[in-house]
This record gives sequence, C-alpha cells and structure tokens, in this order.
Amino acid sequence: MAPAISKTATTERIKMRLRKGDTVQVIAGKDKGKTGEVLRTLPNENRVIVQGINLRTRHVKPTQEGETGRILTEEASLHASNVMFYSTEKKLASRIELITEKDGSKKRRLKKTGEVID
Repeated sequence: MAPAISKTATTERIKMRLRKGDTVQVIAGKDKGKTGEVLRTLPNENRVIVQGINLRTRHVKPTQEGETGRILTEEASLHASNVMFYSTEKKLASRIELITEKDGSKKRRLKKTGEVID
C-alpha cells in the first residue's frame, strides 16, 4: 500500500513572481491595505514573509541559569496569493508579467503601467 501524500507539505517548488526586497501590498486578511518589504520567500509552500505584517507573539522560556524569559514579536508567513506587488513610484498595486527581451533576457513588468521592474 502506498503512503498517503499530505497536501500541506508539497515538495514541488512553485515559480514565484515575487522576490526578496520587493515592496508588496496585502490584499486579503487582517493586515489588508498595509505595505511592506519581502524579507524571505518560501517557494516550496508558495508563501512570503513581509516586514511588519502578520506579526506573531512568542513567549520564550529561559534556557540557562540566571537568564530571564522574554516575549518575541516576529513576522509569520503569508500566502503569496494574499499579497500583490506595490509600485512605490506610481503608488499602486499591480500584477506582474514575465517578458522576454530581444537579447533573450527575462524581465518582470507591471501589468497596469508597463513599468519594467528589473
């Protein structure tokens, strides 16, 4: 009998149009409308970690003698479908399309304005 494959732990990488350092706007969830910079992408899970968005509080116990416990506030991941690339120059969110230049190099371009990102 073959082992059951869970839907949460995917082994296949998803091609993401977002990269580390991009500015994104949250389009769904409790932080809707907020913008922030992508700190990390998780392509295996199709998730991103955005600076200052989806904050979680973690209580850390002391590990050594004499050390005090502390409360950490850190960013949790968001699904990539809940964020959209945000143009800081034009002040609007847009989808990204991949284009191939004449020389064969691939670029990312905004669908709404046609602005080339990189």
